[in-house]
Amino acid sequence: MRVWPLQELAVSGPTLAVADEGIGGNRVLTDSPFYGVSAEARFERDVLDQPGVRDVIVLEGINDIGFSAGPPRLGGLPQPGTAISAAQIIAGYQQLIAAAHARGLRIFGATLLPFQGAGYYSAAGEATREAVNHWIRTSGAFDGVIDFDKVMRDSADPLRLNPLYDSGDHLHPSDAGYQAMADAINLALLLRG
Repeated sequence: MRVWPLQELAVSGPTLAVADEGIGGNRVLTDSPFYGVSAEARFERDVLDQPGVRDVIVLEGINDIGFSAGPPRLGGLPQPGTAISAAQIIAGYQQLIAAAHARGLRIFGATLLPFQGAGYYSAAGEATREAVNHWIRTSGAFDGVIDFDKVMRDSADPLRLNPLYDSGDHLHPSDAGYQAMADAINLALLLRG
């Protein structure tokens, strides 16, 4: 999960601190002995209860999709066998949004990155990713949208990561990819004008 509770530091001028609560292989909906407690289950502890948290960016869901629709094994480890739909992921986002809003926090949705070529890619998973991204972009449920999909995709093959930003596994960004993602965040959203 990539959930960033953004905190303001007490220094002169607008300054932000970022706490990255990402866990490799983590999912929005389902706990796993391999990939940790779900985002839903740890959101209060890892995000909402952090001192000074002001805003939240959520980039989570590709593992829900991949583990649901991909091949039966990934990297030699058994996959958690849970079939997850776009509607279920969206319902999970809605719970995170409601919890953030109940604490007076703004929460921004980040679109899911392309993943064709990754070990758990499938056409069914791609359809789910596209449905989730469409909802993130158009629902108005989040306080804003950061379109990482648009920034990170290969213009010649939009189902794949841009080769300049691909770490090599077709799922995780390289250092240059993470820099492109950071550069894509409009800080005016987070600095409240």
